Amino acid sequence: MKMRGARILLESLRCEGVKHVFGYPGGAVLHIYDELVKHAEELGITHYLVRHEQASLFGAAGYAQATGKTGVALVTSGPGGTNAVTGIANAFMDSLPLVVFTGQVPTHLIGNDAFQEADLTGITRSCTKHNYLVKHVEELAPTIKEAFHVASTGRPGPVLVDLPKDMTAQEIEFSYPETIEIRSYKPQIFGEPKAVRKAVKAMIQAERPVLYIGGGAHAAGAYEEVRQLAEKLNLPTTCTLMGLGAFPASHPLSLGMLGMHGGYWTNMAVNNCDLLISIGARFDDRVTGKISEFARGAKFIHVDIDASCIGKNVRCDYPVVGDAKTVAQQMLKELEEQLGGGARIAAKDAWHEQIAAWKKQHPFWWKEEGDVIKPQYVIHELHRITKGQAVVSADVGQHQMWTAQLYGFDAPKNWLNSGGLGAMGYGFPAAVGAAVARPDDLCVAVVGDGGFQMVLNELATVKQYNIPVKILLINNGFLGMVRQWQEQFYEHRYSHSNIEVQPDFVKLADSYGVTAFRATKMNEVTHTLEKGLNTPGPVLIEMKVAREENVFPIVPAGAALKDMILQ
Repeated sequence: MKMRGARILLESLRCEGVKHVFGYPGGAVLHIYDELVKHAEELGITHYLVRHEQASLFGAAGYAQATGKTGVALVTSGPGGTNAVTGIANAFMDSLPLVVFTGQVPTHLIGNDAFQEADLTGITRSCTKHNYLVKHVEELAPTIKEAFHVASTGRPGPVLVDLPKDMTAQEIEFSYPETIEIRSYKPQIFGEPKAVRKAVKAMIQAERPVLYIGGGAHAAGAYEEVRQLAEKLNLPTTCTLMGLGAFPASHPLSLGMLGMHGGYWTNMAVNNCDLLISIGARFDDRVTGKISEFARGAKFIHVDIDASCIGKNVRCDYPVVGDAKTVAQQMLKELEEQLGGGARIAAKDAWHEQIAAWKKQHPFWWKEEGDVIKPQYVIHELHRITKGQAVVSADVGQHQMWTAQLYGFDAPKNWLNSGGLGAMGYGFPAAVGAAVARPDDLCVAVVGDGGFQMVLNELATVKQYNIPVKILLINNGFLGMVRQWQEQFYEHRYSHSNIEVQPDFVKLADSYGVTAFRATKMNEVTHTLEKGLNTPGPVLIEMKVAREENVFPIVPAGAALKDMILQ
């Protein structure tokens, strides 16, 4: 049967198992939206109308982070596409599998400065894993097949498919390819055996090792394998901001998060280790600080599916290119063989005792001040009330770091945030995507008053579809992290970081039909949280917290981990 391109797009999504699409319509994609209203139900596809194109990308990203499945966003040409670029860049930095469909002017008008024309493939070339401009309707279905394959394999990432309006109007017979073959794209899954053997030998011999887990462990689903490696080799284990939850926070070997706002004991362990075993992490600047001082004296093992990451930021003594789960399985097998051959794992009692002493010396702490609500206490209570089982989507700033430090993620895919790009406004719409994907789980967006004001129009989205996201607003009337840096590194000159002028958030939520609660004193925190978390449907929970609370520890930008400020 002949179909127009718009219907072929939807049929292709059905073939890929897509159930949810986050989008915003416009002139160049009206054929697609016309087919959606006619066929979405029979195709089993639900479209969520967000209130800004950026939120469609963040929603799709939250969906991907909470499930590991490919998220799908649909926006129109020109400003629709350019509004989506921040979301695309965010997915690129955090290696999230997304397929993004953008409208484009008809092919005969491309390059003609037509209304709502923008060169979206050119604009997104540096922040997509790959992008396509469909110029012949016969290419549409194979291109979509290829886009989903590229987005979700190897190092995941966003793939953009630009659709000129005439491509969605022309009709052809629909045929969807069962397989796809791309000669130039062959991700390396298995680690080279000799490299694995050398790495495992170093792991057995190390006396002060640290296992360092990144987001690649989530992408590969390597949870059981990294846990077994840690336990068999008695490895102190730390996670990056993006890796939290890949290793249980309550595990006796867990060191929590490392880096700029990592624990004192964690950073000291990394700084003094003799072997750093990286699985699915990329040694970014928020982790290493001053690169020349990072883990001086240690040997580095680096497991990554993206060969370009190895040796990019730090020298590597034992490189292993491959999928995190597969390589970890190879390592476990190799470990058994070497132990069976007489190798003995080096004792680490003194190493663990030293790390415990560091933790006792400088644990996470905060000072109570009468009735003033401390944001750390809010996160502590959130963990206690939810038993650490909620899906938590943080925005970007101080609240993000307090949540990363204190919530304690034991399960994978329960922690969502914008780690690489650091895009304010991510937390709320990402929680929407997570709640759509996991309707049986409690989804909490932990946001600040700065980031929330960038996306608060999405209150309409959660109300329209009754998406039961609980928005925990940590309100200090400042762009908190900016203010903290201005206090600590710019001699208290608070330049344009005061945002006291703001709406009454409870009344604002009420105007959208969203239930809201507020706490202004410490003794109101627990009751207000319990009431908000137990109220059906979307809820806003505002906490008026200490205005000038700081996140500690902090490693000043460009400083070494050992130079962290503790209070």
